Amino acid sequence: MAAKPRKPTVVLFVRHGQTPTTGAVLPGRAPGLHLSDRGREQAEQAAARIADLGPGCIAAVYASPMERARETAAPIARSAGRRVRILEGLNECDFGQWTGRRISDLRRRRDWRQVQNSPSTFRFPSGESFAEMQARITGAALALADRHPGSKVVAVSHADTIKAAVSHASGAHLDMFQRIAISPCSITAIAYGPDRPLVLAVNSTADLAGLACP
Repeated sequence: MAAKPRKPTVVLFVRHGQTPTTGAVLPGRAPGLHLSDRGREQAEQAAARIADLGPGCIAAVYASPMERARETAAPIARSAGRRVRILEGLNECDFGQWTGRRISDLRRRRDWRQVQNSPSTFRFPSGESFAEMQARITGAALALADRHPGSKVVAVSHADTIKAAVSHASGAHLDMFQRIAISPCSITAIAYGPDRPLVLAVNSTADLAGLACP
């Protein structure tokens, strides 16, 4: 008798909430950046939207090691009755020497156009390449699918990593990933099945009724 095909695992990628430097500074992996008051409100709102999927719907809640991601995951985990698990694969891109630089200054650099138009060819000085970042976040998502088959899990991460996951799952070239918007505390849902991933929602800030558990 043939085995039943494995049900897909739905990973709900949540970008962390707003911080005092969102949109102004490239914080990267520098420690000590916390959510702003608005970011904490956004995290509570995301938790409420995910809770509306139904009791027991979320099998696990994971977060990037960064403080802003863990603080966003905390109310989600609390409402789901889970603990926050740290997963290194969800971490922010390593921006190397660009860490902590103001975005307005970076835009004046000649290689900023390369970051925006052909990111697949770019590596941050003393840091990570976008290709490495995409391989890392995709590997993390597939690991979650293996760990929680047929379940829904939350993965709190960062804008660029989530954009890279969407690009991979949709079959778009990495050079297209800068065309994807991922807002603070938006929810992006990707189903990872035995054959191929399926993008269910991107940058959602509305209700998730279509993803509710039966």
